[in-house]
Amino acid sequence: MEENMEEKILEILEEHCEEALDYEGDNMMEDGVIDSFTVINVVSDLEDEFDIEIDAKYVVAENFRNKEAIIALVQKLLEE
Repeated sequence: MEENMEEKILEILEEHCEEALDYEGDNMMEDGVIDSFTVINVVSDLEDEFDIEIDAKYVVAENFRNKEAIIALVQKLLEE
């Protein structure tokens, strides 16, 4: 299940921002890899895909700094 979840998240990311998959840094937004518009689209797709609600308080650069952070966020919300 977990690997499937990761795969789905990466697919969603790839759909909106392919560079995010190769990004190795620690702040995608600051480095210009992903912008706020893209984050909103990714959030919307993640909510639909996993039937979760990503509250505005989670939509911060810290949770979208790289693909690992996004995966961790979704995992956390799925466990709640």
